[in-house]
Amino acid sequence: MSRMFQDLPSKWELKRLASVTKDIKSGFASGKRDDNGIVQLRMNNVDIGGKINLEKTLKVPIPQNIEDYLLQNGDVLFNNTNSVDLIGKTSIFNDEIIPCTYSNHLTRIRGDSTKVNQKWILYNLISLWKKGIFFRICNRHVGQAGITSKDIDNLRIPVPPLVEQRGIVEVLGTVDECIRLTDAVIERAEELKRGLIQRLLTRGIGHTEYKKTPIGNMPKKWDLLSIGDIADVKGGKRLPKGHKFVEGTSKHPYIRVIDMKNGEVEPYQLKYLSDETFNIIKRYIINIQDVYISIAGTIGLCGIISRELDGANLTENAAKITNIKNILPQFLSYYLNSPLGQKQIKSLTGQTSQPKLALFRIRKIRVPIPHNNEQEKILEIFTNIDKKIETEKSMEKNLISLKKGLMQLLLSGNIRVELKGDGLHRIGDGREANN
Repeated sequence: MSRMFQDLPSKWELKRLASVTKDIKSGFASGKRDDNGIVQLRMNNVDIGGKINLEKTLKVPIPQNIEDYLLQNGDVLFNNTNSVDLIGKTSIFNDEIIPCTYSNHLTRIRGDSTKVNQKWILYNLISLWKKGIFFRICNRHVGQAGITSKDIDNLRIPVPPLVEQRGIVEVLGTVDECIRLTDAVIERAEELKRGLIQRLLTRGIGHTEYKKTPIGNMPKKWDLLSIGDIADVKGGKRLPKGHKFVEGTSKHPYIRVIDMKNGEVEPYQLKYLSDETFNIIKRYIINIQDVYISIAGTIGLCGIISRELDGANLTENAAKITNIKNILPQFLSYYLNSPLGQKQIKSLTGQTSQPKLALFRIRKIRVPIPHNNEQEKILEIFTNIDKKIETEKSMEKNLISLKKGLMQLLLSGNIRVELKGDGLHRIGDGREANN
C-alpha cells in the first residue's frame, strides 16, 4: 500500500493509523432487542458516501459498561465485517441520534486532535475503500469477510500538517454539503410526487362529484375497468436450455427483474442475446407501447421501457401488459406504481414460500380511467416533476464525480490547499506548493 504514496509532498508523512489516534475500538455484539434500550448502529447504518443512515435502526439492552461504547460527535465508524465488496465502508457520526452505540461489526476511530483531523481520517478510509485496499487485505469467510483490529491499526495514511488537513477537509466538505442539499431537493421532489400521485389518481383535476368504488372514491365521470378489459397480459420467456448471454452487447437486450425499477429499466447491467437465441424466443418481446410488471422475485415492479429497448426480450419472471386500450401506457404505469396499484398487486400475489403473481390475477387489477385529455394533463404534471428529479440526480452524479476526482488529487498532495485565516484557501499543484 505504501507504493500509493511514494511521491508525497514535503512535510507530509506516511503514518500508521494507530500512531495518530487515541482510540480504535470495536463495538459489542447483542442478539437481543429492547424498545427501552439504546440505539445500536450496525453495518446497514454506515453508507458508502460517508454518512450515517438512520432509515432502519434497532435498540438493544444497555450493557453495564455502556460508557465504553457511547459514540461522540465526530467519531469515525469503520465497517470491519461485511461482504467483500462492502467491507471497509466508513462514515462519520455527527450526533444524528443521542445516546447511541455501535455493534461489533463496526470499529470506532478517534483521532489525536494534535495530529489529525477526524474528517481527514474519514476521507482517507473512504479513498482506500474505493481503491479496493480492504477488498484485497480482508480475511474471507463463507458469506462475509473481516478486517482485524491489527490490520486497522497498521493502515497507512498520509498525514500533512494540520493546517493543510483542515483546508482539504473544508474543500471536500463543501462538495459534500452540495451533495447533501441536492439530495434533499430530490427527496422533497419525490415526496411531492408521491403526494400528487395519491391525490390526482383518486381525485383528478377539477372534479366536484365523486363515487364509491371497490378501490375507493374516485371522480364520478371516471370509469373503473379491469386490466383484462383494456389489455392483454402475456408472460416472458426463460432462456432456452444450453443458451447463454453473449459477451458484451448485441442487438437483442434481455430484460430481467434485476434490471427493473418502478417506472423504467436500468440500462447499466443489461444482458444480451445472440441472434440464434433471439430467433428462438423472439415472440417474447416488449415494445414501448407495453407496460412491464415483475411477477416473481421482487414482485410488482412496473414501468415502461425506453425507445432504445423497443423489441427487447423479457424474462419469464415478468409479464407485459400489451394491446392497451382506453388508457395511456404511461398513465397505467403510474397507477400500478401508486399505493392503490401496489395494494392490489400485493393482495393478488400468491401466499407461498416462493410467491408469484399469476397472469390471470394481473387481469383482475382494477384501474381508474379518466378521459384522455385529463390523463394527458395528469401525465404532464408527473412528467415535469420527473424531469426536475432527473435534473437534480444528474447534478448529484456530477458532484459525486467531482468529489472523487478532488479526493484523488487532494489526498495525495497533487493539489495543495492551505487554510489561511477563516476559510481562505490557496490552491496550487503539488510542485508549485513545494517550491
